[in-house]
Amino acid sequence: MPGPAEEWLTQSAYDLDTAKAMLKTERYIYVVFMCHLALEKALKGLFTVVTNGPPPRTHNLVQLAKVTQPRLNKEQNAFLVTINTLSVTTRYPDDLSKALKEFNREQVENFVGMAEEVIRCIRKDPRLSK
Repeated sequence: MPGPAEEWLTQSAYDLDTAKAMLKTERYIYVVFMCHLALEKALKGLFTVVTNGPPPRTHNLVQLAKVTQPRLNKEQNAFLVTINTLSVTTRYPDDLSKALKEFNREQVENFVGMAEEVIRCIRKDPRLSK
């Protein structure tokens, strides 16, 4: 795997582990935030291989997926859209107390599981092993 892609994927794994740590401490806003960040970095790793250049400075998962075309199923693509939208709430909450009530354990556990699944698909992309 090329150097920049490997670094992005290493950071993605670290961020996903951080999401799991935040889940244990019930910091649900940060679970969502870190899942988004882990997905963003995994897609940026793939981006460096697909385009042979640095990724754009964006947090938009949908935009990154349009360029990289990861081999995801319909549910995984829908999850990217969902967490892409939710990350704005977690990154810049208008009302912290309201944002804290927006997420529950079951929901964020599902987010972690889906993020793991999507990242696993990205890591298995044959373009990363060239």
